[in-house]
Amino acid sequence: MTARPANVHQARLLRLLRDLGPQSRVALGNQVELSRSKLAVEIDRLLETGLAVQDGLAASRGGRRSHNVRIAPSLRFLGVDIGATSVDAAVTNAELEVLGHLSEPLDVREGPVVVFERVLALAAKLREAGLAEHFDGAGIGLPGPVRFPEGVPVAPPIMPGWDGFPVREALSQELGCPVLVDNDVNLMALGEQQAGVARSARDFLCVKVGTGIGCGIVVGGAVHRGVTGSAGDIGHIQVDPNGPQCACGNVGCLEAHFGGHALVRDATALAESGRSAELAARLEAAGRLIPQDVAAAAGAGDTAALEMIRAGGTRTGQVIAGLVSFFNPGLVVIGGGLTGLGHTLLAAIRTQVYRQSLPLATGNLPIVLGELGQIAGVVGATRLISDHVFSPA
Repeated sequence: MTARPANVHQARLLRLLRDLGPQSRVALGNQVELSRSKLAVEIDRLLETGLAVQDGLAASRGGRRSHNVRIAPSLRFLGVDIGATSVDAAVTNAELEVLGHLSEPLDVREGPVVVFERVLALAAKLREAGLAEHFDGAGIGLPGPVRFPEGVPVAPPIMPGWDGFPVREALSQELGCPVLVDNDVNLMALGEQQAGVARSARDFLCVKVGTGIGCGIVVGGAVHRGVTGSAGDIGHIQVDPNGPQCACGNVGCLEAHFGGHALVRDATALAESGRSAELAARLEAAGRLIPQDVAAAAGAGDTAALEMIRAGGTRTGQVIAGLVSFFNPGLVVIGGGLTGLGHTLLAAIRTQVYRQSLPLATGNLPIVLGELGQIAGVVGATRLISDHVFSPA
């Protein structure tokens, strides 16, 4: 087992070294409220346990030069982001720099046994590539509600066969390390906070628009999961009581209007009706449509495709506007697979939020695309597990 910090002071020092990189003892002292003697004791204990190492001489401040301190470069974390139609796996060092990343198509409806065989195969490939001899911890993202303390999915609408499956326990046994499991959009929010567009944000929303639609809520720098872990499940907010049936069993949910499956459904209807020549040509050529076809049709100037994206963005903006009025965030980040629909989608969301929410909430509110794209979830997964490993045992 990887050593754990013995107290809150050591945990704080490790997280500083993770986020800031190698630091001198003086620089660390400026970040924590410890006496010089107490700081020296805690750093020496981290060096003794192997959680930190000395890393070259610090810049001279007059007198004897001290060594920089660095978090142990041998530590390795595994991040896995399981989506509805794909899986991403990455290995990072303790400073959460991505050392290797693998991605492949996957249907989450195949069930946990099949999916975890694929996850373990990707983890083995990362090890075989020489990126990690072992993992000191793993974070796993799932595209559905998760009871966080136990790491168990609960009645996920697009994941048949997953309800109650002990994901955390099963993968911990297979990987031989601590494992934490969370909803994928919470991990996207953590990833953007760690290394993306939300680095300086303390209170923000991260909206994932993909096969499903969800929202990561960050309050005071920490993810807010709610009492049972279902906070942010905005895809199942009703936007039209007479709308289409949703996978959750209700009607008119946002996700039923503009999730990935809904987009393909509506694009196929446009193609078959002849209202979109561009989509009709793509449907005839491939036999089916995918969201990227809609993006390509819109890029080619197809009026029907552009209008469909605007309508979906407006629906999404309608829900986000309500969240902005309620929560008053300092930033809204938009991520997920459907952001490939481009500026048309972002513009429609912005227009609706700025039109519907009060000026006090939106006067200085950036609504932006995420910076990390496909790796946001895996970076967030390693941030999640590193927070756990770098906390007192």
